[in-house]
Amino acid sequence: MTPEQFRALFPALRRTAWLDTPGSPPGALPVTEALRGAVEDWSSGEFDWLDWDGAVDECRELFARFLGVPPGTVSALGSLAEAAGTVAGSLPPGRVVLAEQEFRSNLLPWLAGHEVITVPARGGVTRTEDLIAALDERCALLAVSELTSRDGYRHDLAALRAATDRVGARLFVNLTQSLGALRFDPAAVAPDYLAVHGYKWLLCPRGAAWLVTRPDRLDELRPLAPNWHATPAPRGYFGAPPGLAADAARCDASPAWFSWVGARAALRIWLGVDPARVEQHCLGLAGRLAARAAELGLARIGAPGPVGDPAGPAGWPGPTGPVGGCAAFLASPASQIVVLRTDRPERLTEALAARRVRATVLGDRVRFGVHYFNDGTDVDAVLDVLREVAR
Repeated sequence: MTPEQFRALFPALRRTAWLDTPGSPPGALPVTEALRGAVEDWSSGEFDWLDWDGAVDECRELFARFLGVPPGTVSALGSLAEAAGTVAGSLPPGRVVLAEQEFRSNLLPWLAGHEVITVPARGGVTRTEDLIAALDERCALLAVSELTSRDGYRHDLAALRAATDRVGARLFVNLTQSLGALRFDPAAVAPDYLAVHGYKWLLCPRGAAWLVTRPDRLDELRPLAPNWHATPAPRGYFGAPPGLAADAARCDASPAWFSWVGARAALRIWLGVDPARVEQHCLGLAGRLAARAAELGLARIGAPGPVGDPAGPAGWPGPTGPVGGCAAFLASPASQIVVLRTDRPERLTEALAARRVRATVLGDRVRFGVHYFNDGTDVDAVLDVLREVAR
């Protein structure tokens, strides 16, 4: 599917330049039509709740195919917090290392029953090498978001995997702000646990999330809230079951049906899209936006490049010295979320609204997220606003 074909799925883009996917994207036609059909069938009494319920297992298969993992390793949950809470409740005792400014749904669940070590930000960003420096043999797990909407900084997951392996720690990766715009290779990173809430870049309704557990960790995984969906097929409803499902489905949450009806439609879209082309498109437009904003004097937070050199080239270089030592020096990979400093937040908010550009102003910063449905006209609209505010 070309960028033009993908863009045509979003009616909202006919009137609005949408750069606010880090908050939530507009609805794609296949998703909104699926939800509208479910509501109409519900209203008329023509619905089949078994079909709605079956959307959960179909989504498991579609998600597994999209990501390239076995379906038996995928749990269907309602949120990132449920995924993190499930792992936190299954994890042996030990320290959990996190960024101090981590998104709360990937922070608060770890505080129950574990010693949490938070890594502070430098220059507004907790960088990959700072997380690595905090790891030692007392660490049971490193929990990290590949990318957060707060700063747009993208961690080098391969470097974090290598570092956790060296100290015998596990790796929990949150892809909520990256999967759908950026490629992910589960074989290259091999996280112990991977979680994503699909209502951002994957275009799902809120309430459809997934936890992927590496096969060698499955046996110790315990459900956060055992329910009738966690039992083996064919599922029964009453009385004590013989046991929970043998695979990751035993950690399924009881589903909110409409979320999964919409998620099924969204995931079918992704099976017709080339992830490499999507990433190239998103990073290309984001790079152009950041470069032109820099010409206007707007600094990018979490810019790709070595620490101390925010204008350095984007890419995937490894450390130039011993990891964890004072010579550790990593560059961050390129990101599709561009966060800029601003000293005129009120004026910028007004100008964005007047030009029908959707973005988020957060105090001293403004955030733009570039998806596959964005094009050069959207970037031009943003730059027009930035120039107007700069004058």
